[in-house]
Amino acid sequence: MELDLHNLKTKDFDYDLPEELIAQTPVEPRDASRLLTLNKRTGEIAHTHFRNITEWLRPGDCLVLNDSRVLPARIYGVKEGTGAHVEFLLLTNHGADTWEVLCKPGKRAKVGTRFTFGDGLLTGEVIAVQEDGNRLVHFHFQGNFFAILDQIGQMPLPPYIKEKLQDQERYQTVYSREVGSAAAPTAGLHFTPELLQAVRDMGVSTAFVTLHVGLGTFRPVSAERVADHKMHSEHYHLPQETADIINRTKANGGRIISVGTTSCRTLESVAAKEGCIRESEGWTDIFIYPGFQFKVLDGLITNFHLPQSTLIMLVSALAGYDHIMNAYRVAVQEKYRFFSFGDAMFIY
Repeated sequence: MELDLHNLKTKDFDYDLPEELIAQTPVEPRDASRLLTLNKRTGEIAHTHFRNITEWLRPGDCLVLNDSRVLPARIYGVKEGTGAHVEFLLLTNHGADTWEVLCKPGKRAKVGTRFTFGDGLLTGEVIAVQEDGNRLVHFHFQGNFFAILDQIGQMPLPPYIKEKLQDQERYQTVYSREVGSAAAPTAGLHFTPELLQAVRDMGVSTAFVTLHVGLGTFRPVSAERVADHKMHSEHYHLPQETADIINRTKANGGRIISVGTTSCRTLESVAAKEGCIRESEGWTDIFIYPGFQFKVLDGLITNFHLPQSTLIMLVSALAGYDHIMNAYRVAVQEKYRFFSFGDAMFIY
C-alpha cells in the first residue's frame, strides 16, 4: 500500500489480532521465546528462537540496552477519617517526596485529603489537582521510600495482561538498575545473563542508557492524523561511557542495535538535540513515525506492538511500512505471542 507521508492516518497502522495471541505470562526460560527476523531492505523474514540471537549479530556490533527498573508503583490504601479504599499509581517523581499520581476513584482525592498505605508505612497528602486529572501527592514515611514500595507496591502490569504475575522479577530485565519506570522496557526481557555473556564473548559490545518508561507507552493514538498526536514525555540519561562505545562502534563500521524502542528513542533524541552522540540527560517526547530519518540506529530488537500505537509507527519508520505490516500478518498466521510477555522481532 502506498503511504501518504504527509497525511498518515492512525488507522493505517491497524491489524487484526486474535485475543488468544496476547501473551498473559512470560515463557521460561527467558530466551525460549520465538524470534522473527526482518530484513529492513528486502522484507525477508525468518523464524528462530531468541537464544539464537547470536547467529544474527556480528563481532564489532554494539547492543544498546535500557537499564531502567520498574517501580512497584501500584499501591492500595485508605482515606484517613472514612477508611474508604483508594488505588494510587505513581507516575512521575517530582522530587522532595512529591509524585504525580493517577488516583482511583479520583473524587476521593481532593486537595488536602490524606491517605495511608501499608498499615501506616506511608501516608500521602494531595497538594494539587492537574488539568488532566492526575494528582500531585506529597508522601511522608520513615526510612527509604523505594524500600517501602518494594514491600507494599505491586507491578503496574499493562491493562491487557489479566493473569497475576507469580514472580515480580519476570517483569524486570536481568540488567535493570535504575528504578523509575512505570512499565518494563520489554524487549530486554528475553535476555538471560548467560546469553548476554555469549553476546559479549563473540565480540559484540553492550552499552547502557536509562529511559524511564511512562504509562503513555500503552496509550493508543486517539488522533485521526498521526501528526496530530501529542507524545508523552519521558526522562532519559545517556552516560559518557555509552557515548564512547557507540562512537567507537560507528567509527569501526559496526552496527548500533537498540534493544527496545526506549533505547532507540533515547539514542535518536540525543542525536537530534546534541547533533552527535555524547553524554546527555533530559526529557524527550520524540515521536518516530514513517518519514523519520534515523541518525544512529542500524537495527532493533523489539516485541510485537499494539495496533495503532506509537510503537508500531516507530518500527514502520525503521523497517518500512509494507515490510512491518506483512511481518505482523505472518506473525499472526504463525501464532507468535504478542505484546509485553510475547515473542521478539529483530529488524536488521
